[in-house]
Amino acid sequence: MHSRQKSVVFCVAGVVSFSCVLTAAVAVGLPFWVRGTVLCQTGAELVNASGPELDKFLGNVRYGLFGGERVKQCGLGGRNLNFYFFPDLVDAIPAGLHVTVLFFCGVLIVFSSVASGFFFFNAFGKPYETLHGPMGLYLWNLICCVCSCMVMVLFASEVKLRRLSDRIANFKETTFLFRTHTECYDSCFWLFFLIFFLHGLNILLIRLTGIQFPFREAKESDLNSGAADLMY
Repeated sequence: MHSRQKSVVFCVAGVVSFSCVLTAAVAVGLPFWVRGTVLCQTGAELVNASGPELDKFLGNVRYGLFGGERVKQCGLGGRNLNFYFFPDLVDAIPAGLHVTVLFFCGVLIVFSSVASGFFFFNAFGKPYETLHGPMGLYLWNLICCVCSCMVMVLFASEVKLRRLSDRIANFKETTFLFRTHTECYDSCFWLFFLIFFLHGLNILLIRLTGIQFPFREAKESDLNSGAADLMY
């Protein structure tokens, strides 16, 4: 591939990485990671509600990484409440796991920015070291793929295995017991899957420019050196 074509491909990959930075930064701050409905089990059992009557005891919940909103229905109208994980729900949620999710989000934003900068550096500059040169682009994008995957896996385990929605719904509740009725991941969660896909696409773009994968080049060099040793 000609140098001008390589510059165009690197510029496209740099724009993609920068869009991942903006997408991740916006997604982290929005409360659109999980949405669902919460059943007031105590109230439903008191009146033996079933079928359409359960709608009077179904509230809503929606939250992100820093806070969200919940509407509790116990048969007498909804109670709307905004909440924040820090410092309100620190004792109720698995704080260590939640902080780990935030940590990987921060690492993803940082390394997506680094990858974007090095793409433009390789497009218009002259790289002089491995981490600054074309080979280093595989490393930055691989780190971004791993971080985005870790964010999704850890957050999904927090929601499903640690029952985060139930913890939120029952926080400081002494009279009523709430249970998650329906639950699904919202748009911000799937944006991280898009980021994972885009960084994987960047790796393919790097390969499209003719740059070999690092492990493949190392393997070929080992084979060549081994053949040379046998000859002598």
